[in-house]
Amino acid sequence: MTARWPERLPTHGRFGYSPITRRPDYAWPNGARLAVYIGFNIEHFAFGDGLGACIGPASPQPDVLNHGWREYGNRVGAWRCLELFDALALPAGALVNTALYDHCPELVEACVARGDELIGHGHSNAERQGAWDEAHERALLSRCRERMQRESGQAPAGWLSPWISESAVTPDLLAETGYGYTLNWCHDDQPVRMRTRGGGSIWSVPYPQELNDIPMIVGRLMDARDFSAMVVDNFDEMREQSRAQPLVMGLALHPYIVGQPYRLRHLRTALAHLARARDRGDIWFTTPGAIASHMQQLAADRPADFA
Repeated sequence: MTARWPERLPTHGRFGYSPITRRPDYAWPNGARLAVYIGFNIEHFAFGDGLGACIGPASPQPDVLNHGWREYGNRVGAWRCLELFDALALPAGALVNTALYDHCPELVEACVARGDELIGHGHSNAERQGAWDEAHERALLSRCRERMQRESGQAPAGWLSPWISESAVTPDLLAETGYGYTLNWCHDDQPVRMRTRGGGSIWSVPYPQELNDIPMIVGRLMDARDFSAMVVDNFDEMREQSRAQPLVMGLALHPYIVGQPYRLRHLRTALAHLARARDRGDIWFTTPGAIASHMQQLAADRPADFA
Protein backbone atom coordinates (compact mmCIF):
# COMPACT_ATOMS: atom_id res chain seq x y z
CA MET A 1 0.00 0.00 0.00
CA THR A 2 1.35 3.42 -0.97
CA ALA A 3 1.53 6.02 1.77
CA ARG A 4 -0.95 8.82 1.39
CA TRP A 5 1.85 11.38 1.80
CA PRO A 6 5.09 9.61 0.79
CA GLU A 7 7.20 12.72 1.38
CA ARG A 8 6.19 15.94 3.14
CA LEU A 9 2.92 16.14 5.04
CA PRO A 10 0.45 18.94 4.30
CA THR A 11 1.12 22.09 6.34
CA HIS A 12 -0.74 25.27 7.16
CA GLY A 13 2.23 27.45 6.14
CA ARG A 14 1.45 30.00 8.87
CA PHE A 15 4.70 29.58 10.82
CA GLY A 16 7.69 27.28 10.95
CA TYR A 17 8.84 24.98 13.72
CA SER A 18 10.81 26.65 16.51
CA PRO A 19 11.84 24.92 19.76
CA ILE A 20 11.09 27.12 22.75
CA THR A 21 14.61 26.61 24.10
CA ARG A 22 16.19 28.35 21.08
CA ARG A 23 14.47 31.71 20.77
CA PRO A 24 15.39 35.35 21.34
CA ASP A 25 15.07 36.48 24.94
CA TYR A 26 12.96 39.42 26.06
CA ALA A 27 10.94 40.54 29.07
CA TRP A 28 7.41 41.64 29.81
CA PRO A 29 6.74 45.07 31.36
CA ASN A 30 8.54 45.75 34.64
CA GLY A 31 10.96 42.97 33.82
CA ALA A 32 8.43 40.21 34.47
CA ARG A 33 9.09 36.81 32.94
CA LEU A 34 5.56 35.39 33.12
CA ALA A 35 2.48 37.11 31.69
CA VAL A 36 -0.85 35.85 33.06
CA TYR A 37 -4.36 36.62 31.81
CA ILE A 38 -7.95 35.53 32.34
CA GLY A 39 -10.01 34.71 29.26
CA PHE A 40 -13.56 35.29 30.54
CA ASN A 41 -16.00 33.70 28.07
CA ILE A 42 -19.44 35.30 28.19
CA GLU A 43 -21.72 33.66 25.67
CA HIS A 44 -25.32 33.39 24.51
CA PHE A 45 -27.00 30.41 22.89
CA ALA A 46 -30.05 30.09 20.65
CA PHE A 47 -33.04 28.48 22.35
CA GLY A 48 -34.16 25.21 20.82
CA ASP A 49 -31.48 25.08 18.13
CA GLY A 50 -27.75 25.03 17.51
CA LEU A 51 -24.73 24.01 19.53
CA GLY A 52 -24.06 24.25 23.25
CA ALA A 53 -22.11 22.62 26.07
CA CYS A 54 -24.09 20.07 28.08
CA ILE A 55 -24.05 19.40 31.81
CA GLY A 56 -26.48 16.52 31.36
CA PRO A 57 -27.48 14.20 28.49
CA ALA A 58 -28.75 16.16 25.51
CA SER A 59 -32.52 16.04 25.10
CA PRO A 60 -34.64 16.71 22.02
CA GLN A 61 -35.01 20.45 21.46
CA PRO A 62 -35.98 22.53 23.26
CA ASP A 63 -33.37 21.17 25.68
CA VAL A 64 -34.33 23.31 28.67
CA LEU A 65 -31.97 21.53 31.08
CA ASN A 66 -28.79 22.41 29.23
CA HIS A 67 -30.00 25.77 27.92
CA GLY A 68 -30.98 26.84 31.43
CA TRP A 69 -27.64 25.67 32.85
CA ARG A 70 -25.75 27.82 30.36
CA GLU A 71 -28.06 30.79 30.95
CA TYR A 72 -27.25 30.63 34.67
CA GLY A 73 -23.83 31.98 33.67
CA ASN A 74 -25.28 35.23 32.34
CA ARG A 75 -27.88 35.73 35.07
CA VAL A 76 -25.80 34.77 38.12
CA GLY A 77 -22.40 33.20 37.52
CA ALA A 78 -20.81 36.01 35.52
CA TRP A 79 -21.76 38.59 38.14
CA ARG A 80 -20.24 36.50 40.92
CA CYS A 81 -17.07 36.09 38.87
CA LEU A 82 -16.84 39.84 38.29
CA GLU A 83 -17.25 40.41 42.04
CA LEU A 84 -14.31 38.05 42.61
CA PHE A 85 -12.18 39.77 39.97
CA ASP A 86 -12.98 43.12 41.59
CA ALA A 87 -12.08 41.86 45.06
CA LEU A 88 -8.64 40.79 43.81
CA ALA A 89 -8.23 43.76 41.41
CA LEU A 90 -7.73 41.41 38.46
CA PRO A 91 -8.26 42.57 34.87
CA ALA A 92 -9.87 40.21 32.39
CA GLY A 93 -10.11 39.70 28.68
CA ALA A 94 -13.86 39.36 28.09
CA LEU A 95 -14.62 37.09 25.14
CA VAL A 96 -17.95 38.45 23.96
CA ASN A 97 -20.70 36.98 21.80
CA THR A 98 -22.37 39.99 20.19
CA ALA A 99 -25.77 38.35 20.79
CA LEU A 100 -25.27 39.50 24.39
CA TYR A 101 -26.04 43.06 23.26
CA ASP A 102 -29.56 41.87 22.41
CA HIS A 103 -29.98 39.59 25.42
CA CYS A 104 -28.16 41.05 28.42
CA PRO A 105 -26.28 44.25 27.50
CA GLU A 106 -25.83 45.00 31.21
CA LEU A 107 -23.23 42.23 31.41
CA VAL A 108 -21.06 43.66 28.64
CA GLU A 109 -21.48 47.13 30.13
CA ALA A 110 -20.17 45.82 33.47
CA CYS A 111 -17.02 44.50 31.78
CA VAL A 112 -16.49 47.82 30.02
CA ALA A 113 -16.97 49.70 33.29
CA ARG A 114 -14.27 47.54 34.88
CA GLY A 115 -11.86 48.45 32.09
CA ASP A 116 -11.69 44.90 30.76
CA GLU A 117 -10.56 44.22 27.22
CA LEU A 118 -13.37 43.15 24.89
CA ILE A 119 -12.40 40.34 22.51
CA GLY A 120 -14.45 39.17 19.55
CA HIS A 121 -16.03 35.74 20.10
CA GLY A 122 -18.53 35.49 17.29
CA HIS A 123 -22.22 36.34 17.41
CA SER A 124 -23.29 33.18 19.26
CA ASN A 125 -21.69 29.96 20.46
CA ALA A 126 -24.66 28.15 18.98
CA GLU A 127 -22.79 28.07 15.64
CA ARG A 128 -19.37 27.37 14.13
CA GLN A 129 -17.81 29.68 11.56
CA GLY A 130 -15.35 27.16 10.11
CA ALA A 131 -17.95 25.62 7.81
CA TRP A 132 -18.99 28.95 6.28
CA ASP A 133 -17.87 30.24 2.90
CA GLU A 134 -15.35 33.10 2.81
CA ALA A 135 -17.87 35.86 2.17
CA HIS A 136 -20.07 34.89 5.11
CA GLU A 137 -17.10 34.46 7.44
CA ARG A 138 -15.72 37.86 6.46
CA ALA A 139 -19.13 39.39 7.11
CA LEU A 140 -19.26 37.81 10.58
CA LEU A 141 -15.85 39.19 11.55
CA SER A 142 -16.72 42.66 10.28
CA ARG A 143 -20.19 42.73 11.87
CA CYS A 144 -18.90 41.68 15.28
CA ARG A 145 -16.11 44.25 15.22
CA GLU A 146 -18.42 47.05 14.09
CA ARG A 147 -21.11 46.24 16.64
CA MET A 148 -18.67 46.11 19.55
CA GLN A 149 -17.29 49.47 18.49
CA ARG A 150 -20.80 50.94 18.21
CA GLU A 151 -22.21 49.46 21.43
CA SER A 152 -19.16 49.56 23.72
CA GLY A 153 -16.90 52.19 22.21
CA GLN A 154 -14.03 49.81 21.56
CA ALA A 155 -13.35 47.69 18.51
CA PRO A 156 -11.83 44.33 19.44
CA ALA A 157 -8.17 43.82 18.59
CA GLY A 158 -8.43 40.06 19.09
CA TRP A 159 -10.64 37.10 18.21
CA LEU A 160 -11.53 33.65 19.53
CA SER A 161 -13.80 31.69 17.22
CA PRO A 162 -16.87 30.05 18.75
CA TRP A 163 -15.80 26.48 19.48
CA ILE A 164 -12.37 27.51 18.11
CA SER A 165 -13.63 26.67 14.64
CA GLU A 166 -11.56 27.97 11.72
CA SER A 167 -11.72 27.76 7.97
CA ALA A 168 -8.53 27.59 5.91
CA VAL A 169 -8.60 31.38 5.53
CA THR A 170 -9.64 32.57 9.00
CA PRO A 171 -6.23 34.09 9.90
CA ASP A 172 -6.22 35.94 6.57
CA LEU A 173 -9.72 37.29 7.10
CA LEU A 174 -8.91 38.37 10.65
CA ALA A 175 -5.93 40.41 9.46
CA GLU A 176 -7.94 41.88 6.59
CA THR A 177 -10.87 42.94 8.79
CA GLY A 178 -8.73 44.77 11.34
CA TYR A 179 -7.91 42.21 14.03
CA GLY A 180 -4.36 42.15 15.36
CA TYR A 181 -4.27 38.81 17.13
CA THR A 182 -6.02 35.45 17.41
CA LEU A 183 -6.51 33.14 20.38
CA ASN A 184 -7.53 30.16 18.27
CA TRP A 185 -4.20 28.33 18.28
CA CYS A 186 -2.95 26.47 21.35
CA HIS A 187 0.45 25.37 20.07
CA ASP A 188 2.89 27.40 22.21
CA ASP A 189 3.62 29.18 25.50
CA GLN A 190 4.83 32.34 23.73
CA PRO A 191 3.10 34.58 21.19
CA VAL A 192 3.90 33.54 17.62
CA ARG A 193 3.67 35.70 14.51
CA MET A 194 1.53 33.99 11.87
CA ARG A 195 1.84 34.69 8.16
CA THR A 196 -1.26 35.81 6.29
CA ARG A 197 -1.85 36.18 2.57
CA GLY A 198 -0.57 39.23 0.74
CA GLY A 199 2.52 39.45 2.93
CA GLY A 200 0.61 40.30 6.11
CA SER A 201 0.75 38.81 9.58
CA ILE A 202 -1.24 38.38 12.78
CA TRP A 203 -0.14 37.46 16.29
CA SER A 204 -1.18 34.19 17.84
CA VAL A 205 -1.47 34.72 21.61
CA PRO A 206 -1.49 31.44 23.61
CA TYR A 207 -4.95 30.34 24.71
CA PRO A 208 -5.30 27.29 26.99
CA GLN A 209 -7.02 24.04 26.18
CA GLU A 210 -5.77 22.41 29.39
CA LEU A 211 -6.18 25.31 31.84
CA ASN A 212 -9.77 25.62 30.71
CA ASP A 213 -12.91 24.72 32.65
CA ILE A 214 -14.83 23.23 29.70
CA PRO A 215 -12.41 20.42 28.75
CA MET A 216 -11.37 19.83 32.36
CA ILE A 217 -14.60 20.08 34.36
CA VAL A 218 -17.18 19.21 31.68
CA GLY A 219 -15.09 16.99 29.42
CA ARG A 220 -12.91 15.16 31.96
CA LEU A 221 -15.27 15.50 34.93
CA MET A 222 -12.64 17.16 37.10
CA ASP A 223 -13.72 18.27 40.56
CA ALA A 224 -13.63 22.02 41.29
CA ARG A 225 -11.05 21.50 44.04
CA ASP A 226 -8.79 19.65 41.61
CA PHE A 227 -9.26 22.31 38.94
CA SER A 228 -8.17 24.98 41.43
CA ALA A 229 -5.11 22.92 42.38
CA MET A 230 -4.36 22.49 38.66
CA VAL A 231 -4.35 26.26 38.16
CA VAL A 232 -1.95 26.74 41.07
CA ASP A 233 0.35 23.91 39.96
CA ASN A 234 0.40 25.15 36.37
CA PHE A 235 1.22 28.66 37.54
CA ASP A 236 3.99 27.60 39.92
CA GLU A 237 5.63 25.42 37.28
CA MET A 238 5.44 28.07 34.57
CA ARG A 239 6.88 30.67 36.94
CA GLU A 240 9.92 28.41 37.38
CA GLN A 241 10.16 27.74 33.63
CA SER A 242 9.96 31.46 32.87
CA ARG A 243 13.38 32.00 34.43
CA ALA A 244 14.78 30.63 31.16
CA GLN A 245 12.43 32.43 28.74
CA PRO A 246 9.36 34.69 28.92
CA LEU A 247 6.07 32.80 28.89
CA VAL A 248 2.32 33.38 28.72
CA MET A 249 -0.22 31.60 30.92
CA GLY A 250 -3.88 32.00 30.04
CA LEU A 251 -6.78 30.79 32.17
CA ALA A 252 -10.05 30.17 30.30
CA LEU A 253 -13.22 30.49 32.37
CA HIS A 254 -16.93 30.16 31.58
CA PRO A 255 -19.33 31.60 34.18
CA TYR A 256 -21.97 28.89 33.78
CA ILE A 257 -19.25 26.50 35.02
CA VAL A 258 -16.95 28.29 37.49
CA GLY A 259 -19.71 30.71 38.50
CA GLN A 260 -21.47 27.88 40.35
CA PRO A 261 -20.98 28.70 44.06
CA TYR A 262 -19.01 25.64 45.12
CA ARG A 263 -16.69 25.96 42.13
CA LEU A 264 -16.27 29.69 42.67
CA ARG A 265 -15.14 28.98 46.22
CA HIS A 266 -12.19 26.96 44.90
CA LEU A 267 -11.49 29.36 42.03
CA ARG A 268 -11.20 32.10 44.65
CA THR A 269 -8.31 30.19 46.25
CA ALA A 270 -6.46 29.80 42.94
CA LEU A 271 -6.91 33.42 41.84
CA ALA A 272 -5.81 34.69 45.25
CA HIS A 273 -2.58 32.72 44.78
CA LEU A 274 -2.01 34.46 41.44
CA ALA A 275 -2.91 37.86 42.88
CA ARG A 276 -0.33 37.49 45.66
CA ALA A 277 2.35 36.81 43.06
CA ARG A 278 1.16 39.88 41.15
CA ASP A 279 1.41 41.97 44.33
CA ARG A 280 4.99 40.76 44.91
CA GLY A 281 5.90 41.89 41.39
CA ASP A 282 6.65 38.31 40.29
CA ILE A 283 4.37 38.37 37.22
CA TRP A 284 2.60 40.64 34.76
CA PHE A 285 -1.17 40.15 35.22
CA THR A 286 -2.60 41.53 32.01
CA THR A 287 -4.89 40.95 29.02
CA PRO A 288 -4.31 39.22 25.67
CA GLY A 289 -4.46 42.54 23.83
CA ALA A 290 -1.72 44.04 25.99
CA ILE A 291 0.42 40.96 25.31
CA ALA A 292 -0.09 41.34 21.55
CA SER A 293 0.71 45.06 21.73
CA HIS A 294 3.91 44.35 23.64
CA MET A 295 4.97 41.83 21.00
CA GLN A 296 4.18 44.25 18.21
CA GLN A 297 6.43 46.85 19.83
CA LEU A 298 9.20 44.28 20.29
CA ALA A 299 8.91 43.34 16.63
CA ALA A 300 9.24 46.99 15.63
CA ASP A 301 12.28 47.48 17.87
CA ARG A 302 13.95 44.15 17.02
CA PRO A 303 12.77 43.14 13.54
CA ALA A 304 15.50 40.55 13.06
CA ASP A 305 14.37 38.64 16.15
CA PHE A 306 10.64 38.68 15.41
CA ALA A 307 10.41 38.43 11.64
